[in-house]
Amino acid sequence: MTAIATVRSKTGRRVEPDRSEPISWLGYARITWRSGGLFLALLFCVPLHYAYRTIHYGSPFPRLFLYIASRICGARVRVHGVPLKRDVFYIANHLSWVDILALGGASGTAFVAKAELAKAPGVGWLARINRTVFVSREDRMGVADQINRLKEALADNWSITVFPEGTTTDGQSLLPFKTSMLRVLEPPPPGVMVQPVVLDYGPVAEWIGWIGTEAGVDNALRVMARRGSFRLEVHFLEPFDPRDHGGRKAIAAEARARIQPSLEKALGKPLRPFLMDVPPVRYAAPDRAA
Repeated sequence: MTAIATVRSKTGRRVEPDRSEPISWLGYARITWRSGGLFLALLFCVPLHYAYRTIHYGSPFPRLFLYIASRICGARVRVHGVPLKRDVFYIANHLSWVDILALGGASGTAFVAKAELAKAPGVGWLARINRTVFVSREDRMGVADQINRLKEALADNWSITVFPEGTTTDGQSLLPFKTSMLRVLEPPPPGVMVQPVVLDYGPVAEWIGWIGTEAGVDNALRVMARRGSFRLEVHFLEPFDPRDHGGRKAIAAEARARIQPSLEKALGKPLRPFLMDVPPVRYAAPDRAA
């Protein structure tokens, strides 16, 4: 189990995993060969993707790359339930960048991501290939444009995944769902369904989770350096018609009401409050006694 370090914050106390253990030389060796594997997968998939796009609108190669990448990074994905093939919004809990590899590889979905990701070297380019829709919480005037890009991604990839918590957690918690990116479902486009998704990393969830003060690069290196593989159970729950629910807030509430008991069943215990402050999504951890 991951050790827990107590870190004091302005609102009280919070806890985060202690991830200060340095990467060994074997860990760096794993990073090297996994990075090489990802590079070879890119060399194979990217040219085929651009060639395919000259004759057809959609492309299977981003999905293939994400599937290969998830395995190279150690995830052994097992799918439960039946994902809808097209005209679907997946609404999922969120732990890690590995979620994107796993869900994209399993379903071919496009994603909604923070605008900052678009500027990340390499990663932003790859995200655009998969029709990622970049959104900014500060760009209140650009909501209409973001909704139009969501509709384009839905037409290209046939499915879009939204992580409505707005951040990553530890796999033991579920933050309140933000509804801004569900505006495209007001009113729902004809024929579009919503399918809740639960991501369960099992015993390694807290270790995999990208939380606290850990930098994104540090998290990626730590996961890439990990020995062996880890399981990731992806549960596609029963879809529902967003037209049966009055607006995006009701849609988000329905999705969360389905995700929470399924995640608790997978964990075998009730969810706990998330114990870290997340200012960007206006979440304050509950105070804990010293």
